[in-house]
Amino acid sequence: MPPNTTSSSGQKPGNSGRKKGRRARLIMIALVLAIIGGVAFGAYWSISTVRASFPQTKGSIALDGLSGPVDVKRDDNGIPQIYASSDADLFMAQGYVQAQDRFYEMDVRRHTTSGTLSEMFGKGQVDKDEFLRTLGWDRVAKEEYETKLSAETKKYLQAYAKGVNAYLRGKEGRDISLEYAALGFSNDYKPAEWTPVDSVAWLKAMAWDLRGNMQDEIDRSLMTSRLGPKQIDDLYPEYPYGRNKTIVQEGSYNNITKEYEQGAGAGTSTAGTGLTGGATAPSGLQSQLSGLYDVLDDVPTAVGVNGNGIGSNSWVVSGDHTISGKPLLANDPHLSPSLPSVWYQMGLHCRSVSAECQYDVSGYTFAGMPGVVIGHNQNIAWGMTNSGADVTDLYLEKLTGDGYEYDDKVLPFTTRKEKINIAGGGSKTIVVRETNNGPLLSDRDDELVKVGKKATVDSAAPDRGDGYGIALRWTALEPGTSMDAVFAVNKAADWTEFRKAAALFDVPSQNLTYADTKGHIGYQLPGRIPIRGDGDGSLPSPGWDSKYRWTGYIKQSELPYEYDPERGYIVTANQAVVDKDKYPYVLTRDWGYGARSQRITDLIESKIKGGGKISTDDMRQMQLDNSSEIAKLLVPMLLKIDVPDKNVREGQKLLEGWNYTQDADSAAAAYFNAVWRNILKLSFGNKLPKELRVKGQCLYVEPTDSTGPADEDRRVRECGQRDADNAQPDGGDRWFEVVRKILDDEDNDWWQAPKTRTDTAATNRDELFGRALEDARWELTAKLGKDMDTWSWGRLHRLYLENQTLGTEGPGFLQYMLNRGPYDIGGGEAAVNATGWNAAGGYSVVWVPSMRMVVNLDDFDKSKWINLTGASGHAYSGHYTDQTDKWVKGELLNWYSSERAVGKNASDSLVLKP
Repeated sequence: MPPNTTSSSGQKPGNSGRKKGRRARLIMIALVLAIIGGVAFGAYWSISTVRASFPQTKGSIALDGLSGPVDVKRDDNGIPQIYASSDADLFMAQGYVQAQDRFYEMDVRRHTTSGTLSEMFGKGQVDKDEFLRTLGWDRVAKEEYETKLSAETKKYLQAYAKGVNAYLRGKEGRDISLEYAALGFSNDYKPAEWTPVDSVAWLKAMAWDLRGNMQDEIDRSLMTSRLGPKQIDDLYPEYPYGRNKTIVQEGSYNNITKEYEQGAGAGTSTAGTGLTGGATAPSGLQSQLSGLYDVLDDVPTAVGVNGNGIGSNSWVVSGDHTISGKPLLANDPHLSPSLPSVWYQMGLHCRSVSAECQYDVSGYTFAGMPGVVIGHNQNIAWGMTNSGADVTDLYLEKLTGDGYEYDDKVLPFTTRKEKINIAGGGSKTIVVRETNNGPLLSDRDDELVKVGKKATVDSAAPDRGDGYGIALRWTALEPGTSMDAVFAVNKAADWTEFRKAAALFDVPSQNLTYADTKGHIGYQLPGRIPIRGDGDGSLPSPGWDSKYRWTGYIKQSELPYEYDPERGYIVTANQAVVDKDKYPYVLTRDWGYGARSQRITDLIESKIKGGGKISTDDMRQMQLDNSSEIAKLLVPMLLKIDVPDKNVREGQKLLEGWNYTQDADSAAAAYFNAVWRNILKLSFGNKLPKELRVKGQCLYVEPTDSTGPADEDRRVRECGQRDADNAQPDGGDRWFEVVRKILDDEDNDWWQAPKTRTDTAATNRDELFGRALEDARWELTAKLGKDMDTWSWGRLHRLYLENQTLGTEGPGFLQYMLNRGPYDIGGGEAAVNATGWNAAGGYSVVWVPSMRMVVNLDDFDKSKWINLTGASGHAYSGHYTDQTDKWVKGELLNWYSSERAVGKNASDSLVLKP
């Protein structure tokens, strides 16, 4: 039975604001003093400084290093299309143009990836830099650049860096962006020149945010302090293969299976969990891993990208089912909202494609990186979603003096010193220690070291001595070729070349969707995916035992793919890639649970079976589908609950006749999501350990060492420790499946909730649902008012766009200048229109479709696209958020890529001259 808990009158859960650092206070003081100095400063700030950094987009600019003229044509939204006659000129111009629009964003990114944020923002960032230096993204990127990347890729990276530095040359900070003008009041920071490694390192940041199941690995371990193995299994049910279809359905694995049966698949054993044979995690490890979670969560997200709950949609439909007779491909990656958007739209065009100039590509890329990440050339189109493949493992390490134990031997640490320079003066030197499994993350948190001394493991483990450390094994900490992959995909002409290019894409592992102008469609899973010895990566493993080491990687030729399936479409939305019984290797135990993917599949099937043909706008409408799968399951039951309170009955009546769509103006969607949130809280949330609950949410709970029947006198007050946006239960489709599994078991222990000062105890499902209906009614009364006619989902479910760094940690008036919103948003968690919210923490939007695109392979100029914000990173540019209102409404912009269409629709033209 789940632990008995009751609510206290502690602080209510909610989104917790980040504390403003010392640097932010210095900025405030400096700006206030300057403002007091006179009105002249105000005029300077509002006109001169704001406009100084706006880019020149007309006329001509001379750039040293170009071999010929380059044309930069921008449309009404400021989206650039670049035309050149050589590859080097093309990528040099790309660097220059991106720096014009987004250099501050690029600069913060490279300080993140290199662990040098303290150089930019002061001592408040030292802890983050220590962790980032321990991971060593920049160090691995340098090795990658020097030893792994092709000569051609290096040439492109050098050309790109040359373009960025041409933009920087001779400029003061205020000439680059408003943020530098603000920084100038508190320190003398000046941006350094751009390097090729700065671009390569950005892929490490993206890989970190798409790293797979590390969070689940930590959470499962933390749960063991209050839940038993069966209860934890309840909260991580198996993927519903029989109900939600996998990505690959018609692929052939005969050759792989044959080899596997002969022994080539060694290492896929799931025996053991690595800690205590599957029973429970060590008691001391809960605090240790909680500390690790805090460190991980404090790492600056990659310009708004957040590793928790990341998803995406991409699907492709063959010409057999489209109006044009050629494929359509849709993509909308789901990431944390950021301002500016993580994506940058642009086109890179050779005036004449030849050996000297090989590219004619258009799509989405990252500011700070050459090439195009998602988009199309003149032959193929491609999209990406996160595969969720498990490419990280945490290892417990037995530390002994200056080394660690491994197979009954003591091996020396690999060490290196890292010097962290701090804005305003001073520095700090740290020592990074690594085992044969990877860097010791536990060295970066004093609490982890202390609690490691208390961690208990099974009887086969070595003496703890000074305690256990935690090391990270991660595929991205090995040099790879992902940057080569970007350029190879950009110029691929057919399926064969696309697959060859995908094989270079080692990290992060992504689902790649494909379509070409000849009518073919396909799917490929790329990536460096480990084969494990003992253990399955679901819990931390014992680093001292070689049986738990990785034994190799799945061969690229054996990774799942699909080409021209008979059904005529392929859907990827973070669901299971393959059926576990049809593929010999373990890709992960922690897929998304398929709510979105199956809904997309159903929408496509309904159109096909109805005899219709799918249009570009049909694809757009599918992207906007707001349907709530959990509402379809629960509302019929909620309507049967006998509710005595007439006010609660009024809320219940909102659900009568509701079509389960979560439009922004829907009162029913607001009420249902509040009910869902309270069901989760009562049945699961209040029974989770403090490390997973919302910070400040306090409960009276039985002590973990309690035995015998519940005793109210022994209960202790225990408060949550996790930020609201990342707490559990988050309400995603894993929780849909958890509830579905027990829904017909009316007396299941999870449906029990203790009495409180205002509520009687719930002893079964219907009683708990009744309490949730009541609690939701009064929660929304407090938030939206007593009159339900004024309720709407959008008033609860709001999107705030915050500018990185100063938009969250700067003084209030500067945040006002840099940030935008709120926007009332439709959609919801695990809907196709995945405007995610965390049910444990509140209703605000925490991740979004960061862009949307639909590519028409019959005529690329009939393709459509939209970005979350705009092309510009300059706060008062007309292109800062000029796409946001259209994004909110579900509109798409015309996506012109042919030279004729681009020229016809160009608003600004700039010539870059040698």
